[in-house]
Amino acid sequence: MKRLSVILLSFIVVSSLLAQAPKMSFEKTTHDFGKIREQDSLATVIFKFKNTGDAPLVLNRVQASCGCTTPSWTKEPVLAGHSGNITVSYNPKNRPGIFMKTISVFTNADTQPILLTIKGDVIPKPAVER
Repeated sequence: MKRLSVILLSFIVVSSLLAQAPKMSFEKTTHDFGKIREQDSLATVIFKFKNTGDAPLVLNRVQASCGCTTPSWTKEPVLAGHSGNITVSYNPKNRPGIFMKTISVFTNADTQPILLTIKGDVIPKPAVER
């Protein structure tokens, strides 16, 4: 009987630990830069998120769809109820025209990445008269 009680208690403890999970909630997942000039420096946005789950949230990897977009992110685990940031910079140099880029966020909250999107329109630099 004592052994059955230990097994039952172990099952309850393991079940409660498995029930805890992080959950990532963003203020927004898309940002429109609007019109930006090609000769300007990087266009940057900060995507703010909160761990609305009940276990630490870990951002394993944040990957941009191309080399013109650079992400940086909160590296330490984000505790339940706390917030973090993903900063995304887009380099408009030599990229005139409309753009739309995605950033894939891989976490311990889900097996599928969360997709962030940036978009805008790069106005070409003025032609140099000779």
